[in-house]
This record gives sequence, structure tokens and C-alpha cells, in this order.
Amino acid sequence: MDIREATYKDIPELMKLFSSARDYMRKNGNMIQWVNGYPSEELIRSEIENKHCYICIEGEKSIGTFCFIIGNDPTYNYIDGGNWINEHPYAVVHRLASDGSYPGVAKSSLDWCFNRCNNIRIDTHEVNSKMQNLLIDYGFKRCGIIYVADGTPRVSFQKETDI
Repeated sequence: MDIREATYKDIPELMKLFSSARDYMRKNGNMIQWVNGYPSEELIRSEIENKHCYICIEGEKSIGTFCFIIGNDPTYNYIDGGNWINEHPYAVVHRLASDGSYPGVAKSSLDWCFNRCNNIRIDTHEVNSKMQNLLIDYGFKRCGIIYVADGTPRVSFQKETDI
């Protein structure tokens, strides 16, 4: 699997990946995450423009995507019911998605991210037990609850590896 920065030409494939991930969530009982057209094409265009959007390719096929940002995320400035494991410089991963056609996309994506920054924070919806279990299995520690821009809570995680 190859991972590269997404381009505007990738937008149709990215939107299909988000649709597949949304369908997977619904089939697994997560009816409240990624609703009302989230993530929007406008948001993804912005992520591409800011060089934060990545696409995972197997052969000629787009099989996954994620947003990776090195630096402080204001969403993580306040944490409820816990603490971050440290306050070292960190990166964040958002909107990790796969079409389900290739095993290990999430692990490969996280490996790629940790090769670029050894301290990562990530969050997910409280009903997304699949993602929470994936993160715990990967070695992330549950840290508490953060609140996204619309005020809704997300379960937050952090992991730091040796440099």
C-alpha cells in the first residue's frame, strides 16, 4: 500500500471512501457520526489545499484516507474527565476512513503518521466502539473527553513512541 498527499483530482474517490466508511458505521450501529453530509467536499478541498489530506492506494485503487496535521489543534486545548499523557509537540489524525476492501489500512496509516511524528492525538465519537478498540489495540491510551466545534463530545486518545 502506498500513501501520498491527496490532490483535487482525488476528490471523487475521497468522497466514495467517506461514503463507504459511513455505510460501515451504520451497519455497525453508529447512526450519529458523520451525518448531514460530513465530511463535506468543501472541508476536503480545504484539507487538500492545506496539505493535510492523504490517500492510501493499493495498485491503482484508492482504499483509504486520513487527515494528518503536525501541530497544536485548538480542539484539544481543553480535556474533560482526564488528562493528556504529555504536553509535548504532537500531531493529530482526523477522518481516518477505508472502503474495507483491503485489511490493515488503519494500521498502515497510523504507522505512516508515527514515522513523521512520535506523539499523536486522535478522537472519535463515543458510539464508535470499532475505532476506539482499534486505537487501544494500536497502543493509544484513552485520555478523556474533548469537544468539537459544534460542542459535541468525542473520546480522545494519545500515544507517544520512542524517537
